[in-house]
Amino acid sequence: MAESHITVSRNGALMHILLNRPAKRNAMSAAMYAAMAVALLQAEDDGTAVVIISGAGSGFSAGNDLADFVANRPDAQEAPVFRFLRALFGSSRILVAAVHGPAIGIGTTMLLHCDFVVAAEDAVLQMPFVDLAIVPEAASSLLVPRLVGHQRAADLLLLAEKIGAARARELGLVNRVVPVGMARAEAEKLAAELLAKPRSALLATKRLMASPTQDIPSRMREEGRVFAAQLKTPELAATV
Repeated sequence: MAESHITVSRNGALMHILLNRPAKRNAMSAAMYAAMAVALLQAEDDGTAVVIISGAGSGFSAGNDLADFVANRPDAQEAPVFRFLRALFGSSRILVAAVHGPAIGIGTTMLLHCDFVVAAEDAVLQMPFVDLAIVPEAASSLLVPRLVGHQRAADLLLLAEKIGAARARELGLVNRVVPVGMARAEAEKLAAELLAKPRSALLATKRLMASPTQDIPSRMREEGRVFAAQLKTPELAATV
């Protein structure tokens, strides 16, 4: 069995998923995708509330390992990469990415599904799918134009423009920029702040933010149902 190169650690309600293949700049293999899918699905059931995703070595991720990609072509929906993307999109946990150095291809598109992205000043994001004669994944062809507008998305997806951390923050792809070497520490600080909040309200709010309900009256009714449920929680009783 191929080595997963994914290291998963836990500290109470915090899970840390480390892309741990520094010799290959954390290029993603089928085994890595499979291991990350398993970890994210476990987080749904093991008491985890916050997940940090970071990369070992000189960068976050160089994207797909092209040799592995050719050897394990993801031509079916049960391919590991698609299992990972479904687990990422479907996660009800708070996802925090700590990014440094290159974040290429899926190293960028996975960030679109994180709630918080902390980027070091040396972070460089790029989505060079067209240059590789393929197309974007992870619903980035929908999410990037929605987030930054069509013209800016064309720069990123059609021209494969590289952007630094400051520009990524301007575009809304990154929450905060920190000095080089501080991304993981800042992510851990953010996780601690999140974990100090009432857990049920925190996760319920994420579910509402991810809800497919689009029209305002329906969303207000949905919020009302969740609000009423929260009124009955021990966490609320402890605040009054």
